[in-house]
Amino acid sequence: MAIHTALTIAGTDPTGGAGVQADLKTFQEREVFGMSVITSVLAQNTTGVQMINHMPLDLIQAQLDSVLTDIPPSAVKTGMIATPEMMEALVDRLQAIDVPYICDPVMIAKSGDPLMDEHSRKSLRETLVPLATIVTPNIPEASDLIEMKIETVADMEKAAKLIVNELGAKAAVIKGGYRTDHSTDVLFSNQTMTHLHADRTNTKHLHGTGCTFSAAITAELAKGKSIEEAVSIGKAFITDAISYTLNLGSGNGPTNHWGFRLKGLPGK
Repeated sequence: MAIHTALTIAGTDPTGGAGVQADLKTFQEREVFGMSVITSVLAQNTTGVQMINHMPLDLIQAQLDSVLTDIPPSAVKTGMIATPEMMEALVDRLQAIDVPYICDPVMIAKSGDPLMDEHSRKSLRETLVPLATIVTPNIPEASDLIEMKIETVADMEKAAKLIVNELGAKAAVIKGGYRTDHSTDVLFSNQTMTHLHADRTNTKHLHGTGCTFSAAITAELAKGKSIEEAVSIGKAFITDAISYTLNLGSGNGPTNHWGFRLKGLPGK
């Protein structure tokens, strides 16, 4: 049996709902062997971010080289890449490996705490986004990337096109979770626009949804699925993870990474 592998390059969440921990849980549930490179260690929980300590650049590079020289990943995703120096250090290595690369532009925690300054956001646009097989921003992140206000589905479509046609990504999916009327996501890939619909769940437990969604997409691309198939399966996975809530924590609690087991999910 072929073993598919996936690498996440991101920050941590000690309560397990977001970041590297959420990515590895998702990889496991999608039957892909997960690996990780830690960029930042966070003290955070469901109520917010209390402290952040960025890893030394040489340690990030050494972690990445340890993985790439021993167990090559079938797909790679990045989450919290907090500084321009980190981004620049990743560019050469991402260019050198011919596998799908998923860029989840983690800029703001679900609690609203900022995780990246404006200089870093500009660097993200110029370094990592152009390398991406797919970029997976929510509405505020997409607004920052293309510097426009996003209010309607038409705005989401325009943003997705700009991320591809102007910033250089191969595909983009704009997540609609921040809208109040629906949770439709918009995918622009191969110059084709696709809407992904899901019933909305009335819950505050949405910590780590972006990490989990992008990790599910990464796992499916690692298996050789197309972008469209990977995003569709990822959408189903995160919808179940939100729907079968765990009710953990006193703030915005985590999603349920085994939620799909309670309903079933196509595409394994």
